[in-house]
Amino acid sequence: MSDPLPEILAAEMDLPCGDVQETAGFFTERLGFLLHAIYPADDPAVAVISGYGVRLRLVRGLQADPGTLRLLGPADRAPLTAPNGTQVEFGPADPWPDIPDGRQSFCYMPPPGQGGWGQGRAGMQYRDLIPDRWGGRFIASHIRIPTGGPVPDYVHFHKVRFQMIFCYKGWVRLVYEDQGEPFVMKAGDCVLQPPEIRHRVLEASDGLEVVEIGCPADHPTHVDHILPLPTDYLRPERDFNGQAFVFHQAAKADWAPWTAQGFEARDLGIAAATDGLATVRVVRRTAGEPGRIESAPEFHFLFGLHGTGRLTVEGQDPVTLTEGASVAIPGGLAVDFDAGAPFEFLEVLL
Repeated sequence: MSDPLPEILAAEMDLPCGDVQETAGFFTERLGFLLHAIYPADDPAVAVISGYGVRLRLVRGLQADPGTLRLLGPADRAPLTAPNGTQVEFGPADPWPDIPDGRQSFCYMPPPGQGGWGQGRAGMQYRDLIPDRWGGRFIASHIRIPTGGPVPDYVHFHKVRFQMIFCYKGWVRLVYEDQGEPFVMKAGDCVLQPPEIRHRVLEASDGLEVVEIGCPADHPTHVDHILPLPTDYLRPERDFNGQAFVFHQAAKADWAPWTAQGFEARDLGIAAATDGLATVRVVRRTAGEPGRIESAPEFHFLFGLHGTGRLTVEGQDPVTLTEGASVAIPGGLAVDFDAGAPFEFLEVLL
């Protein structure tokens, strides 16, 4: 990418119009724009106006779409139509995404084959683990970077209700706002990204694979051009919109009995950091007859890490949860396991 030209001071966008004075008057009188130039004086054909960071050139007789102008601030104003046909809409300056009510569905995804990966931002490849995204309420992504090295990422953040990243294979170097120097997340480790925490992916190993869960499914990536990372302050207990940052390291984890007999789990600390909103665990088979669980009311997701197990979800045909396979389960259903050791999976529930 070439460097911006240093002699460029501003940018203008052309909009068509019929009566230049009438259209310019609408923008200046109704919307508070400033008039910079109008010419020729005896029969105005061009007017230059600016406001709210936008500079417009109104050109009489120009053959072009009059377009839509979105003004950000109080969003309780009705849309307007300028004399030239430009639609003026009003929206919130810093909106949070809507969280759809959603619709639950049973969704089983087998392990990835050669295809099924789409190209995402910053050189990352994505595989959608819940294609219907439960009506837009949840997204589960299997993400990989086949060839390691520096990642062309930038400081960014997300307005989300919930977002976590679990390292499935390889390693990735990350840096987070107020969490100290960059660190390496290895296979089995996990981070909780609380709402609006600034962060950046710096470097990855060959064959990096992670699982990312988010709510809602559709949430923008906001770029922060000002805040440098790492930040000067170390504030690991900082509250980000009611949640705390979590970096769970598998090597330091303790194991305890799981919900069902015949299994044990390590808790990733996300329940405590989200005040009970979400629970994330890695579960593995131990000894004894495997028991039954009931799926969580809002969201219950399993992703196979090691070995193979067979799941029977109430009302569904049995499915095989092997490495790289996943299943999203509607709430309140009985889930039975038929598995021997080794069998290990990631569990995310809300």
